[in-house]
Parts: sequence; structure tokens; C-alpha cells
Amino acid sequence: MRKASIAALLLAFPAAAGAGYEANGVALGASERDVRLAFPSAYCKPLEWESRAADRRCDDARVSFGGVEGRITFYLRKDAVQAFDLRFDTKDVKRLMEVLRKTYGAPAAETKDSFERRGKDGKEIYRARWEQGKDRAVLVAPMETKRAQLSVSRGNFDEEIYRVR
Repeated sequence: MRKASIAALLLAFPAAAGAGYEANGVALGASERDVRLAFPSAYCKPLEWESRAADRRCDDARVSFGGVEGRITFYLRKDAVQAFDLRFDTKDVKRLMEVLRKTYGAPAAETKDSFERRGKDGKEIYRARWEQGKDRAVLVAPMETKRAQLSVSRGNFDEEIYRVR
């Protein structure tokens, strides 16, 4: 009986169980085949520049993640997803945060920063961050612009992806 209740808890809380960060069932570490199965209209191709972080990318222009419409790019290295970026309309931040809290758990940090600009209206940026070992997810939403972004990555992907060698 105890094993069954533990298994039920692990299925109910995938982020807490170490299932990792995912988008529509495609988690970090998934293969290109997994990406194509979950996102049949994704266009996959070699990366246009040399990077230690990734060697291929898969882009899909029309996806729905938790009911939020957006565009997604998966970055793969040696047939394993190393990162993905979801770009979506800023007006959907609240709805996406509800989904992320359910799937990824409570964020490790959540801030709303305001910046005063001389002679202009203030600028407000909402940020939320999740961390699980070497994996991280960061949501950044400049509230006065149309586009917000959820970036999910493994290891030092952010430092390596655009590094010139």
C-alpha cells in the first residue's frame, strides 16, 4: 500500500520527482524524434553557427503550452534536447505562471522590478526562476512589450550557445 501511494505522489508532482522541465511532454534530454512526435510541424535543421551547447535546432511557429499560444525552439546536441525557448504574448503571463506552478512547482525566485527612466514612463519586468540540479527555467516578461519568454536549459547552455570561439 505504501509503495502505491508513493508512486501516485511521484506521478502527481513530476517536477518534485525529478522528471525535469518539459514542454508538451518533451523534456530536457529528449531526442529529436520526441520533438517531432510532439510537434509534427517543427522544422529541424543544423545550427547556423558552431557551438558547444547545440548542433541542431527545431522550430515550431504555432504551439500551445498550457493553453498559451506561442512559438518554440528546441536546441539539441548529440540528439538530446539541451534547451528550449517559448516566446509568447505578455498578456498570457498570469495564465502561463499558473501552468508552470502546477508542472514545475513553486519558483525558487519571483520578482517584479520597476525601473524609472528620465523623461519616460517607468519600465516593469516580471521574472520567475526554477532550478533543479543542473537544469533551470527562467520566465522574463517586460510588461510594456508584447513578447515574453520562457527559457529552459541544462548546464551552462546559456553561456555556451552564442560564445565565439
